[in-house]
Amino acid sequence: MKRYLIVPLLLLWSLATLAAGTQYVMRVDGLACPYCAYGIEKKLKQIDGVEKIDVDLEKGLVTVNVREGVEFTEAQMKQLFKDAGFTFRSMEKKTL
Repeated sequence: MKRYLIVPLLLLWSLATLAAGTQYVMRVDGLACPYCAYGIEKKLKQIDGVEKIDVDLEKGLVTVNVREGVEFTEAQMKQLFKDAGFTFRSMEKKTL
């Protein structure tokens, strides 16, 4: 009996994890140290719907995964990075 309950629960869980979201890859100038990455992460985490943040200091890339329905604009990101002391260069959007 328990086995029959587990299968539907696993199916529901897997469907929830596959819900479409969006990934933004942003090129940013001025990222030089882990403290820089921390500052950016702190700013981005204040935005509702941000699920995952990855900062690649060597490449100057900030990758952000957001849940379905959350949209970033270039103007919004330009201001966010400017306020944090960095220069926003570009943004690429990918559907997950």
